[in-house]
Amino acid sequence: SYFPSMFNFFIENKFFSGIIKRAVGFTSKRGIPVLYKTTLARWAYKNLPGVNPVNPTSSVCLFIDEFTNFNDTEIGIVVIKLLTSLNYKVTIVNHGVSGRTFISKGLIRTARTIANKNINILSKIVSSEVPLIGIEPSAILAFRDEYPDLSDSENKEGSGVLLKNSYLLEEFLFNEFNAGRISRKLFTDNAADILLHAHCQQKAVSSSASTIGMLSIPINYKVREIPSGCCGMAGSFGYEKEHYDLSNKVGELVLFPEVRNSSENILIAAPGTSCRHHIKEGTGRTAIHPAIILYGALKANHGLIK
Repeated sequence: SYFPSMFNFFIENKFFSGIIKRAVGFTSKRGIPVLYKTTLARWAYKNLPGVNPVNPTSSVCLFIDEFTNFNDTEIGIVVIKLLTSLNYKVTIVNHGVSGRTFISKGLIRTARTIANKNINILSKIVSSEVPLIGIEPSAILAFRDEYPDLSDSENKEGSGVLLKNSYLLEEFLFNEFNAGRISRKLFTDNAADILLHAHCQQKAVSSSASTIGMLSIPINYKVREIPSGCCGMAGSFGYEKEHYDLSNKVGELVLFPEVRNSSENILIAAPGTSCRHHIKEGTGRTAIHPAIILYGALKANHGLIK
């Protein structure tokens, strides 16, 4: 916990954070995400034996992306608790980062190296019986979008396995619900209204329908999707000082006004980490990952999320 504490001190201190932001070209008007006190991988290795079900419905392999591992660790913990509460055994392996940040910056050689290492590791474990489940849309969807093109010839078969068996958490759970392996009776009958901003990568490669479907499993949860495009943050784009004003203008097109004009009783849902940060800085409202909303809807947990 020493390094996260020191890192967070520097990025939360106005003087030191200003130096860091100038050095990397970030605007001084953005807050840098803090590190969690532990990584999700470390938490999982320590706690999975105690939370995994004894007689699971089936198993999943959880892809621990770099954003959830270091910053949004609490979301990852909730995802593990949600899956195990629904009687799925969660396994993890020592894989690399997704490579999303390198892909987005055009550093394709590095991204190719990362992709092939991950394919080598994960294709030996992932199958139709043990699918790969991801939390951050831009990370897990790389296995279906960019990895097939980045894979070397000897990894084409493994890349195909991952392409066919990689899912957003929302896709997996909604599919399982439709297959009758998740019962609506496990969830509260209480009502909730949810306003969803779906991730750009999800809308481009997959669909927001699975997130809407998953959040609608509790019978009286009503979901409306904000008719927005990109939130405007687009990863590091909105942090760069030359793009700060443009990123906010994009947010002001549809997303920010919709969030500001919504009732305080409405839950704001956003699967993407940069989307949640942008919503918070642009509107003052806290956007919640859909997994946290669904976990809070379990009868045993209802009232946990407000």
